[in-house]
Amino acid sequence: MPSPCQRCCACCATYCVSFHRDEIDAGQIPAGLTEPLTVTTVCMRGTGAQPVRCIALRGEIGESVSCAIYEYRPGACSEFAPLAAIGRGDEACDDARRRHGLPPLGNSPA
Repeated sequence: MPSPCQRCCACCATYCVSFHRDEIDAGQIPAGLTEPLTVTTVCMRGTGAQPVRCIALRGEIGESVSCAIYEYRPGACSEFAPLAAIGRGDEACDDARRRHGLPPLGNSPA
């Protein structure tokens, strides 16, 4: 059964995915999928303005979704809501889910 993240991806259509351009230089992320923010930072195309939807997002939020560059996704993505994949969201995860009409996963215990 897919994890809650594989059915959701609301974060990919809610927040700006920004990261240091070193991740591009290291060959981790294709430069064509990014756009500059500052001299040292970039963001995934589609996340720097409204409406937000990451260029790498495939599918329908809340149904069946995936990331086209999952193995090479930015650190900002891999570090976001680290327990969401096992059904334990955090405030940012739950906020993104609410914005897309999905129930919150709930906060991780303190």
